[in-house]
Amino acid sequence: MKRLPGLINRQSAMGLHHSSSSRSGVAWVLLLICLWTLSFRAHGGGPRKLYIAYLGHVKHGHPDNVVASHHDLLTTLLGSKEGSSASVVYNYKHGFSGFAAMLTAEQAKQLAEFPEVISVQPSKRHTPTTTRSWDFLGLNHQMMGSDMLHGSNSGGEDVIIGVIDTGIWPESRSFNDAGYGPVPSRWKGKCQVGHDWGSKNCSRKIVGARFYSAGVPDQFLETDSLSPRDHNGHGTHCASTAAGSAVEAASFHGLAKGVARGGAMRARIAVYKSFWGLGFGNTATVLAAIDDAVHDGVDVLSMSFGIDENSFGVLHAVQKGITVVYAGGNEGPRPQTVRNGAPWAITVAASKIDRSFPTMITLGNKQQIVGQSLYCLGKNSSKSSSGFKGLVVPVSCAMDILNGTDVKGQILFCTMQPGDQDVFQQASQYVQDGGGSGVIFAQYTTDLSFTALDVCQGIACILVDLDIGKKIASYMDDASSPMAKIEPARTVTGKETLAPKVAMFSSRGPSPDYPAIIKPDIAAPGVNILAAKENSYAILSGTSMAAPHVAGVVALLKALHPNWSSAAIKSAIITTGNN
Repeated sequence: MKRLPGLINRQSAMGLHHSSSSRSGVAWVLLLICLWTLSFRAHGGGPRKLYIAYLGHVKHGHPDNVVASHHDLLTTLLGSKEGSSASVVYNYKHGFSGFAAMLTAEQAKQLAEFPEVISVQPSKRHTPTTTRSWDFLGLNHQMMGSDMLHGSNSGGEDVIIGVIDTGIWPESRSFNDAGYGPVPSRWKGKCQVGHDWGSKNCSRKIVGARFYSAGVPDQFLETDSLSPRDHNGHGTHCASTAAGSAVEAASFHGLAKGVARGGAMRARIAVYKSFWGLGFGNTATVLAAIDDAVHDGVDVLSMSFGIDENSFGVLHAVQKGITVVYAGGNEGPRPQTVRNGAPWAITVAASKIDRSFPTMITLGNKQQIVGQSLYCLGKNSSKSSSGFKGLVVPVSCAMDILNGTDVKGQILFCTMQPGDQDVFQQASQYVQDGGGSGVIFAQYTTDLSFTALDVCQGIACILVDLDIGKKIASYMDDASSPMAKIEPARTVTGKETLAPKVAMFSSRGPSPDYPAIIKPDIAAPGVNILAAKENSYAILSGTSMAAPHVAGVVALLKALHPNWSSAAIKSAIITTGNN
């Protein structure tokens, strides 16, 4: 038997015989194996993952004492203070007690058995879910109040709306702080600096900004910046919808032109960047943001993302007097798809407003039909780019069948079923990559997809209903060389558009977790919403756009009735909402 070198040297020095040396070597190896096995079991074998430990209410007076209690707990579990410090990602110490830590499955199981621990769960991934809309709701930007609010003219003065999202673009005109007074003295937050964000990026409008990158995979951080700055656009859009200052003549390439503003124009904004890159966030970053928001002194939390569990962080925030507004999700029209079903929060569905963007399509036989789009000609577009193009209709627009279809300079025609969001995105991207001119999608409704702009830049993406789709298909069957011409979209408001109407993509109730609880609570404008994105304005759709509308209304009510509880505010909104 081959001996370990260290054992041979030691045994030789002791003058042991060959046979006894062999037996001793085996004993040493067995002892090392036993010690290693015991250590492995004690410290929990296997890969480490991010877990959330929830300990309930804060039981220590000072936040430092709360953090110390967390490390005492982990030191007992892991066997050393060094191991405890290395494993902790976030400490939750203001609104509730808990922490996020890198643990093995065995360690998480052992931690859950400690008497002071209520629950231990893996951190889950989360993803994020205007000119006319506030007029449609009856909020005149010059008066700032409405009959619904009994003549309130405060505009949400000094109410602080916390926005947990992808950050904010501070240079946008929607966040101009001209005419604002000092930051409310009760504010205890901070302006966290980064390489593209300085202390001067906070203002009397954006009163605070934080970001949470710990526990986020590197591939999402590499496409973003370690600062509160929004390189995605989602957070800026939501923040300006809730509390943006009034901006005259805002539009998306001429569409939806008007005064862009938030519902609570005089409210302050606190930014909590918890989502990165294309929209990656997790339970750990969101809970850290909620915990800090409780400490900082926000009055309203606007959260346009979906979670699968009822957040205990939100419960504690509501107990501290913060009204929490959640997006209901974009998985409709199937029933029992609504997310964020916690009864103590306001869950918002998306509805249409009385504005549409009709787009004229002229077929080769001179027949004219109307679809919906956000198509507009760029400044450098030639007249030929808007002329007749060939129509291409594959057997299916699924990628495995569409692949190889020549679309260069042509218009692709697809028929979609409800929920074919992936097909919409993939076909649009295929046309764009293949040098195509546009895509016409026939589907059950002409509600614009909430991600349409992400893949339709530079090409025409037109939605038509199934009846019009049949007319196009009939023409293509009869024509030897089917052609079509797409005109730029125009803006139409008023009774021509049926509204309000729940958007097709908006998730439906009842709650899959608690069917007895009616969710969503309220519907708000979430289709074709114009709001800030970087230094310009963009039109987006989704329950993400609906939630900040309700957050803005909450801010107005908070300013008018500062002593109302979150339950009273929720009741007022639900019982007075009408069509």
